[in-house]
Amino acid sequence: MNANNNKKVRPGIALLVVLFIVMAITILSLGFVSRSDVELTCGQNMILRTEMDYLAETGLEHARGLILNPQDVSTEFWTGGTGLQLTSGSDFYDVRVERDVNDFCNYIIDCNSYRLQGADTIGRSSVRAILRLDPCIAFWTGSSTTLSPKVTINGDVYCTGDLTNDGVIRGDAFATSTITGINITGHKHEAATAPVTWPNLAVADFEPTYYIGSTPFSAQQIVGPNVPTTPFEPYEANPAGILYCVDDVNMPGNVTINGTLVVSGKLTVSGENFITAEQNFPALLVGGQVVMKDGGSLVIRGLTQIGGPITDDPNTTSANISVTGGLFIANSGVTSDKVIVNITADPAIASIETWSEAGVPNRWSPAAGAFFRSIERK
Repeated sequence: MNANNNKKVRPGIALLVVLFIVMAITILSLGFVSRSDVELTCGQNMILRTEMDYLAETGLEHARGLILNPQDVSTEFWTGGTGLQLTSGSDFYDVRVERDVNDFCNYIIDCNSYRLQGADTIGRSSVRAILRLDPCIAFWTGSSTTLSPKVTINGDVYCTGDLTNDGVIRGDAFATSTITGINITGHKHEAATAPVTWPNLAVADFEPTYYIGSTPFSAQQIVGPNVPTTPFEPYEANPAGILYCVDDVNMPGNVTINGTLVVSGKLTVSGENFITAEQNFPALLVGGQVVMKDGGSLVIRGLTQIGGPITDDPNTTSANISVTGGLFIANSGVTSDKVIVNITADPAIASIETWSEAGVPNRWSPAAGAFFRSIERK
């Protein structure tokens, strides 16, 4: 009796066992599929994050390129943009650029990259970086020179020959020979080659005609021994605001020039005077020397290139020159110990793009390169 009952029960048990096995396999399979979906999603998210990170870094490089080449933007320096793209599609980046108000060679760059799906943002990456333009020449002299205690330079210095510093250099010092003196906050580079080229501006590039691209314009000539005291501004026929003299000329004081002053000979400065360059053009170009008379003051914003030294009149007891941009002197440097000289590097306004002839540009910058001092992911 019991044996027959056992025989009747066994087929049912086998079926249950099969069902349990099938159920276990199904559960394991569903778990594997679910786990695979999760891993696939994680992988896709990691790919998205990596792509957004690279895009944000691309924004940093975009900013660095335009900061090093301010000639390519319509403002003094590139302040950034929104909705920028490398290629068409749904990936975008926004860049914001600010300049350090205490050091015009430092820039703070914020970049946010993101992917849009309709109106939704499905991926994002944000970075902040500090970009340093380096080296960035504020003062250049083409022969051995001694900087007096009245000279302060905020930026890097280059000297062909021996450099003796009795002033203050807040930056690196480069010289083809020796460097002596204290108050140099940066590194000393002796037996060095020039970190940037000479601007190589010629008076003939601007008088009596100059070019912007292939279009010629007429500069305005100074008639008489003095620069006019009427404020000078660019105008339609002279959009760069070029004012020139083919001989020696005096700045008698109360002179305000928004543009470029070009002097073939010597420039003598009395009273208080101001020159502010137009974008991509120099502020002051002098073929000879600059002579500071007693009480003379010259405030320049832009690139200044001078053929001879900055010196003083025999009766001068005090005078001052302030240059924001760059001061480049072909010979002797500042030979007066009575003139207070303050120079601040500002590559955004010292960089130029001029044309010596139709369609032949001369692009130049006092900044030789740039590096990121820090990059922080948000």
